[in-house]
Amino acid sequence: MSLIEETIAAVRPLDEAAVREAREHQARLTKPPGSLGVLEEVSVRLAGLAGRCPPPLPEPAAVAIFAADHGVHAQGVTPWPQEVTAQMVANFLAGGAVVNAFAGQVGATVTVVDVGVAAELGPAPGLLARKVAPGTADMTEGPAMTPGQARQAMETGIEVARDLAGDGARCLLTGDMGIANTTASAALIAAFTGLPPERVTGRGTGIDDRTHAHKVEVVRAALARHGLLPTPDSGRSGTAPVTRPEAERILAAVGGLEHAALAGFILGAAALRVPVVLDGVIAGAAALVAAAMAPDVLGACVAGHRSAEPGHSATVGHLGLRPLVDLELRLGEGTGALLALPLVQGAVRVLHEVATFDSAGVSGKDPGRSHDTITE
Repeated sequence: MSLIEETIAAVRPLDEAAVREAREHQARLTKPPGSLGVLEEVSVRLAGLAGRCPPPLPEPAAVAIFAADHGVHAQGVTPWPQEVTAQMVANFLAGGAVVNAFAGQVGATVTVVDVGVAAELGPAPGLLARKVAPGTADMTEGPAMTPGQARQAMETGIEVARDLAGDGARCLLTGDMGIANTTASAALIAAFTGLPPERVTGRGTGIDDRTHAHKVEVVRAALARHGLLPTPDSGRSGTAPVTRPEAERILAAVGGLEHAALAGFILGAAALRVPVVLDGVIAGAAALVAAAMAPDVLGACVAGHRSAEPGHSATVGHLGLRPLVDLELRLGEGTGALLALPLVQGAVRVLHEVATFDSAGVSGKDPGRSHDTITE
């Protein structure tokens, strides 16, 4: 059995008894039922993931930034030169990026994984050299990756998740870096959701109207090249689940090496029963791949934020995830996931530390009193 098959086999549904116990415990805490909104659902889901209530505190946390380049860059989808990918990797390693500032604020470690940067990177603390290829091929001219490259990148993501968890991380966060990766993300999202390219292709690093229109057409051309363009006659409406073999084909056709690694990273976290906080549109596209391969993987996923990229809203809606933060972010790197991390940790800490009505000697709601007469 390969590492991918072994990992998928280890992904299990949420533990129903633990979910039930967490819901019942939430109802006994010294607060009005449901008053913590979405955070209550997060705590319940993580209890189901761990198989016990309360679940382990999701700390310490580790963010893995998977970096790779894209052949579709040659199509002029962004004004940023491809060299920026390697330059930003150096910035991450020097501690000078936004992700470093946010990680320092919440005490998370940062690991950078070279899974496909189109440049030779020297050894450096915090850098894992796992290059599968020096970037992908141009997806408008042929498959972005070979099936073997896509699987190798996925296995890399699984291994990184295992290593970080083995080093003590109790919450994993997704990060990414790759000039032109929002173009590949849009193609993946369109292929998995059945939505047209114009609905899911955003402005990435802030491109102008002319470049954006061109980017949409590049995504459309790539999807058409691989028989993935949603049409009334194609049957690709997004209503039927994508099978695992089809998911692998889509990933290799239009995905990026970092998408493949992130899909493996998410699968690896779920197999280990460790929560994984997803960042934005790149991680969302990877989560579509992971969920097609093992639907129960979503039990481990928390959507950290809602990206300003239109494809991300389509993605979280398709996956049934509720983003915790909505600040119009579109940076990537893992920044949105890091901002959401204290919310995830706080949701679980409530189950550990908040007293119940009985233990605190606080009177509960009078069942004979109308709800309309109770004020907060």
